[in-house]
Amino acid sequence: MESKALLLVALSVWLQSLIVSREGLATADRISGGRDFTDIESKFALRTPEDTVEDTCHLIPGVTESVANCHFNHSSKTFVVIHGWTVTGMYESWVPKLVAALYKREPDSNVIVVDWLSRAQQHYPISAGYTKLVGQDVATFIDWMADEFSYPPNNVHLLGYSLGAHAAGIAGSLTKKKVNRITGLDPAGPNFEYAEAPSRPSPYDADFVDVLHTFTRGSPGRSIGIQKPVGHVDIYPNGGTFQPGCNIGEAIRVIAERGLGDVDQLVKCSHERSIHLFIDSLLNEENPSKAYRCNSKEAFEKGLCLSCRKNRCNNLGYEINKVRAKRSSKMYLKTRAQMPYKVFHYQVKMRFSGTESDTHTNQAFEISLYGTVAESENIPFTLPEVSTNKTYSFLIYTEVDIGELLMLKLKWVSDSYFSWSNWWSSPGFAIEKIRVKAGETQKKVIFCSREKKSHLQKGKSSVVFVKCHDKSLNRKSG
Repeated sequence: MESKALLLVALSVWLQSLIVSREGLATADRISGGRDFTDIESKFALRTPEDTVEDTCHLIPGVTESVANCHFNHSSKTFVVIHGWTVTGMYESWVPKLVAALYKREPDSNVIVVDWLSRAQQHYPISAGYTKLVGQDVATFIDWMADEFSYPPNNVHLLGYSLGAHAAGIAGSLTKKKVNRITGLDPAGPNFEYAEAPSRPSPYDADFVDVLHTFTRGSPGRSIGIQKPVGHVDIYPNGGTFQPGCNIGEAIRVIAERGLGDVDQLVKCSHERSIHLFIDSLLNEENPSKAYRCNSKEAFEKGLCLSCRKNRCNNLGYEINKVRAKRSSKMYLKTRAQMPYKVFHYQVKMRFSGTESDTHTNQAFEISLYGTVAESENIPFTLPEVSTNKTYSFLIYTEVDIGELLMLKLKWVSDSYFSWSNWWSSPGFAIEKIRVKAGETQKKVIFCSREKKSHLQKGKSSVVFVKCHDKSLNRKSG
């Protein structure tokens, strides 16, 4: 028995020495050119078009052969994807979708996923603090690739979501040479809204920095996504506060259909929409969504910002025009609730005239547009106020491309089917012309009443307007 015990002790000592020696070799491998890379905790997985889901091959800073082993393409661009905070400690479902879309658009590129899951699954304030270390890891990796393989940082595009966007900004600020581009996908708001530039993305972190803001609802510092502009171009889809398809009614429907398993997806629906908008831009390159520079979302809702002069409009996502102004450009657009997200924006301008002074508040209308390709009927809109002899401008959008505008119909919707206010008399205004500007084509069209003026009455039938130079179009019934 004693001999067996001695044998077991000797065996355990030998195994322990073997483990230590191997750890020593691994550590020695990661000390390259006098630099120690052993403190890097983040992992850099080079995923492939064939396997966008699993981290099967890692690029290890300090281990030169790892780059060849993973078949890194030195002559092509590199995308570095940085995930955000995670409750589960696992990758979220959007990661392989983004990887696949990047490879579909750029088949010869390298798509690297940064794994900082162990740090990202802590309490939010702790994980938020770790973004500095993750940013340092990414910067060290980029510098090592430049020093060891002469791989140019100008070929690198960092894409960071939520907390990952801040890690991307920090990485960009620390590299020896600037990376080509950083895309912030709804950078996290809490702990960062009032942070200084070194802790969050800024225009100085890359040659070009673009940011999507999709969930900024709430007071500054408490909203899930950061509210203030932090890039060269900051885009606020649907005003940035909340996204279509992410409402409570939709949540109840999904829970009824799929159970409570997808509740976390609904909570972050608007936050994660930033990623899917970018994926959409990769997959639907022939029809990029157009965003428009505007001082406020209120002015945008009035249709006052649909200009493309002097870089006032831009593409959302991958094909964005890299405009570097002295200060950040805030841009707005509307989107659909599902992919493809592109819509077509129109400014509508009209004057309500009459002989008697009359004012109504919060009035509901419907407008129908008819074009050379398609039509979009009964688009609802609300005017906060309608008064006699005043001109109003507002924004509408269609989910289909209707082509060149030929005709429109306008209806003033009654408050309800049994509206007592309209029982004896129906208020109305005269409208002579309606001006429409298409954001996507920049074309302006003036529509005229078939008579000299059309009388629009609340709760009554639609009024038809045709292009002013062509009043002989076939009528569509009101």
